[in-house]
Amino acid sequence: MGDTGRAVNRAASTLALPRSQRSQLSRVPYLPGLDGLRAIAVVAVMVYHANHEWLGGGFLGVEVFFVISGYLITLLLIGEDERKGFIDLKQFWLRRARRLLPALLVVLSGVAIYMALFQRGPMGRTRGDFLGGLFYGSNWYQIYVGQGYTAAGAFAPLRHLWSLAVEEQFYLVWPLIMIVILRRARHRLPQVGLWLFGISLAISAVVAVLYRNGDVANTCSSNGYGYWHLFGRCISANDALYLSTITRAGGVLLGAGLAMLWRPMAILRGPLRDRSRQLDVLGVAGIALMGLLMWKLTITDPGVHFGIRYDPWLFRGGFLWVGIATLMAIMAVTHTASLLGRFLGNPVFNWVGTRSYGLYLFHWPIYQIIRKFAGVGLTVNQFILAMAFTLPITELSYRFIETPIRKGRLGEWWRGRHDTRPSRPASPLESRRPLWALGVAVFALLSFSVYSLSTAQNKCVGDVECTLQQAGAATSTTVGSDTSTPASTVPTTDANGNVVVDPTTTALATTTTLPPPPPAMSAYGESVMLGAKKQLDAGGFFVDAAEDRQANDMIAELQAKSKAGQLGHVVVVQIGTNGTVSAEQLDKMVATMPEGTQLFFLTVKAPTSWNAASNENIRAVPGRYPNVGIIDWEQQAADVSSELSGSDGGIHLRTKKAQQFYANMIFNAVGRGDLVQPVE
Repeated sequence: MGDTGRAVNRAASTLALPRSQRSQLSRVPYLPGLDGLRAIAVVAVMVYHANHEWLGGGFLGVEVFFVISGYLITLLLIGEDERKGFIDLKQFWLRRARRLLPALLVVLSGVAIYMALFQRGPMGRTRGDFLGGLFYGSNWYQIYVGQGYTAAGAFAPLRHLWSLAVEEQFYLVWPLIMIVILRRARHRLPQVGLWLFGISLAISAVVAVLYRNGDVANTCSSNGYGYWHLFGRCISANDALYLSTITRAGGVLLGAGLAMLWRPMAILRGPLRDRSRQLDVLGVAGIALMGLLMWKLTITDPGVHFGIRYDPWLFRGGFLWVGIATLMAIMAVTHTASLLGRFLGNPVFNWVGTRSYGLYLFHWPIYQIIRKFAGVGLTVNQFILAMAFTLPITELSYRFIETPIRKGRLGEWWRGRHDTRPSRPASPLESRRPLWALGVAVFALLSFSVYSLSTAQNKCVGDVECTLQQAGAATSTTVGSDTSTPASTVPTTDANGNVVVDPTTTALATTTTLPPPPPAMSAYGESVMLGAKKQLDAGGFFVDAAEDRQANDMIAELQAKSKAGQLGHVVVVQIGTNGTVSAEQLDKMVATMPEGTQLFFLTVKAPTSWNAASNENIRAVPGRYPNVGIIDWEQQAADVSSELSGSDGGIHLRTKKAQQFYANMIFNAVGRGDLVQPVE
C-alpha cells in the first residue's frame, strides 16, 4: 500500500479513538518550517513586484500562501471540533479579524493620509480600491473595472489586496462548509480530503478550458476575443481567471484536503514517524519544483502580432503544479524530525515568515510611492530604498499593533497596571498625555483623508490620462467645427406630387459626392502621437492617432486609406508602444504605400520588454526599402525628457513644449522645416 493509502487508514483509525485521545492527536503544534515556506513565498512575490525581469514567476508565491492557509485553517477547525465537539464560529472569525484587520487598517489609513497630503490627483480613481480593500472584495472589484494584475496604472497603491480578499472570503465561507462536513462525514474525512483533491483538479481543468490563448488586445477589441461581456461590462477573461475566488480556490482546497489526511501529531503514530529522511527528499523536490516554476512561468508576455499573450503553461496546469509542490514541502516540514523543517525554521526565515503578512501588505504601497506607476520595474537602488522603509515599518506594525491586538494585550496595556509605588512620578513614556495628543493628531489627519477621498473628483490621473483626454477633446472639436458640408435639404414637389429638382442643388450634390483630395502629409500613430495632434494639425498634417493601437490595427487602417486614395505623398507612422511590431508587419505597412510615397517610421520609447526588439525591426526597414526613412524618437526624446510623463516611465508628451518638440521633429524629418514652431 502506498503512503497515501496508509495515510487514509491512519486518519480513519484516529477518528475511531475516544475524543480525549483524538484531541491530543489533532493538536496543531508550532511548525517553524511552515514559516520558512511563507518566507520563500513572500520574498518571491516582493522580488516579482519590484521588477518582473528579476523573477518572472514570483507571483506564484501567492499560490503557496493559498495552499498553506487551506492546510492550517482546516487543521485548526478539525482540531477545535475534536476538542470541543463543535466549531465556535464567533471566536474563529474574531481571531481572524484580530489577526488580519489591524495591519490592513494601518495600510489603508497610511495610504489615504499620504495621498491626501502628497498625491491628491488619483484619489477619486482609487476610491473603489479603498472600499474593496476594506470589505475584502478587491479581487471582484478589479475584475469589474478591468484592473488586470499586470496592467499599468498611474498610481495603484492597493492592487495587491486582491489575494487577501480571496483568503478572507475563504475564511468566511470555509468554516460553514466544515461544520456541514464534520456533521455528515466526521468518520470519512480522509475520503472527503480525496474529494477535495478531485475538486481542485476539476477547477484546474475548467481554468484550462476557459483560458484564452494567443494574442489578446490590451483593450476590449471589436472582435471581442479574450473578453466576456457581462452585465454591460467588458471583462478580460484571463484576468478574471487569475483574480476570481472560484478559479483560485484550487490551491486552498489542495491544502484543506491534505489537512484531512496529514495531521502532524497523528502521523507520529504510524510507520511514517521513521520516514523523516524520505520526507525531506520529497520536500526538497517540492521546493525545487516550486523554484523552477517561479523561474520559468510568467503571467503575460508581449503578443506575437499585437497586444499581450497570457502564459498557457500557467493557466493550463501551472497553478496546480505549484499547489502540488507546496503539498510536498508541507508534508516534509510538518514532520517533527524533519531536517528540512529545521533548516527552513532558521532565525532569518522565521523572522520573515512570521512577518510575511505585514511584508506583503506594506511593500506594494511603498513600491508605488517610489515609482509612482504600476508596471515600471524598480532599479536595484530603488529596491534597496524600498526595503529600507518596508522592513522597519513591518517590524513596528508586528510588535506594536498586530501582536498586541492579536493577543489581547492592547486593552490591558492601555488600562495600565497599578504601581505599588504611587509616590514615584510618572515618566513621559508612562503618561497617557503624549498618546492622547498623538491619537488626536492621527484622528484629525485620518478624518481629513477620508473626507478628501470621499469628495475627490473622479478625473483623469497623471500625465498620461490627462494628455490623452485633452487630445481627444481637441479631436472632437476639430471634427465638430467643419462647416463646409451644407445642411441637408428637403426636396420640393409640384401639385402632382412629383419631385422638383433644383439644378443648383443637383450640382452641389454631385460635387459633394466626389472623394476629397488626399492630404499632402498624413500621420498615423498611437497615444503618443495623439498628444501632439493639435501641433501636427497646425502644420498641415492629417492625423489619425488612437489609444492602444496595435500593429495589425495599423495595417488595416493603412490598407483602408490606401484603397480610398487618402494616404498622400508623405506618410508618417508610429507603432510599437502597446505591443510588438514585427518585421513582417512592417513589410505589410510598406506594401500599402502607393508608388512615389515617402514613408517615415518613428521609433518608440517605452519601458516595456518589447521596446528594444520593436525598434530593432523599425530601424532595419530602410535597408530593405529605399523609400522609407526613420525618425528616431527614442533617441531625440532625451532632449525633452523632463517634459515627458513621469508616471509611466516617460512614454507620453506631458507639456506643450514636448508636444511641439515632437511635431517639429517630424516637420524637420519630412523636409518641412518651414513648419517648425518655437518651443516655449
